[in-house]
Amino acid sequence: MPATLGRDPLLAAAEVATVAAEYADVTERERRLAEPVVEALRVRDFGGMALPRRLGGSALAPETIVEVLERIGAADGSAGWVAMIVSTSSLLAGYLPPDTAAVVFADGPRTFAAGALAPKGKGTPTGDGVRVSGRWPFGSGSLHASWIAGGVIVEGRPPLPSGAPDVQTVLMPADDVQVLTDTWDTVGLAGSGSYDFAVADLHVPSEFVTSLVTVEPWPDDPLFRFPVFGMLAVGVAAVMLGIARGAIDELVALAGAKTPTGSRRRLAERPYTQVAVAACEARLAAARQSLRDVAAEAYELAGTEGRIDDVTRARLRMAATLAAETSVAVVDAMYEAGGGTSVYETWGLARRFRDVHTASQHMAIAPPTWELAGRILLGLETDTGTL
Repeated sequence: MPATLGRDPLLAAAEVATVAAEYADVTERERRLAEPVVEALRVRDFGGMALPRRLGGSALAPETIVEVLERIGAADGSAGWVAMIVSTSSLLAGYLPPDTAAVVFADGPRTFAAGALAPKGKGTPTGDGVRVSGRWPFGSGSLHASWIAGGVIVEGRPPLPSGAPDVQTVLMPADDVQVLTDTWDTVGLAGSGSYDFAVADLHVPSEFVTSLVTVEPWPDDPLFRFPVFGMLAVGVAAVMLGIARGAIDELVALAGAKTPTGSRRRLAERPYTQVAVAACEARLAAARQSLRDVAAEAYELAGTEGRIDDVTRARLRMAATLAAETSVAVVDAMYEAGGGTSVYETWGLARRFRDVHTASQHMAIAPPTWELAGRILLGLETDTGTL
């Protein structure tokens, strides 16, 4: 019987990682997660990682979420990415009316939700909901989800006090959404199947429309006092830490087996390789520990105070962005240390190189995060809606 997140999250992650590594080539070739990997995630309740306990979820502590996603990302970046999306998407349950959340997550932790929060949709109010049309890119996990979320600007809705648009999030049955499976031709994370998805004039009842900024979540779990965008940044960073971990492991295996052309010594015996591996191990460990520490501090604050102040939220985003940037630097160093062998898929460094650079483009850990956090630390007026 497989381990589940509720019983043993780290063992469940290790079991998924084994399947993900076995099917990594299939996943990348088919540009979608291989079905055995999807099934491995589902039967281990990954849809419940951030689901309220009242709905059968685990609502894990963020530092545990980091370790779980890191382990899968080390096996395969695409698998880690989809695991991150379908697990963190269950946070949406806390922003829906409880009865509606029970409908969406009717299968509890085995329900997969996915989508894209960027406001690429437009909505027209009706008496009992919104008519939505739009096309959203980066729909990671949408092929495996039963519900898909999209960010929408609703016609006639006034902006927030900050002047930013009041973006609504709509939950739509996957059967009503068209996934455009010819749109994910990318450098990396090819197997994540992050295709565009679209709807045209779809009626969404009002109970399936919410806001991740203005609505107060109903669950008592401390995880729901975390900022959604901050939790997303933590998840992205965790997968990237895993990709970097895998790159070091790949290089160590390569260094023990390879004797470079024109040399009598194995790659492992070269001082350059030794320095690169040691420095990357230290940098990765420091970035990882920083992310776990800040996440744990924020989680404790959420539990004791019922909220997380803006400075702590800024520190959370800073730690996630640092972890992401460190992961890129580590993978680059391992790729370079591998020499000509790095370009061959046999060793996996090429895929990890592509995956980490693609992941680094996510807005949650992109360079503008430093500016946003810096404004908070300097006491400047700042729109914290996406912090």
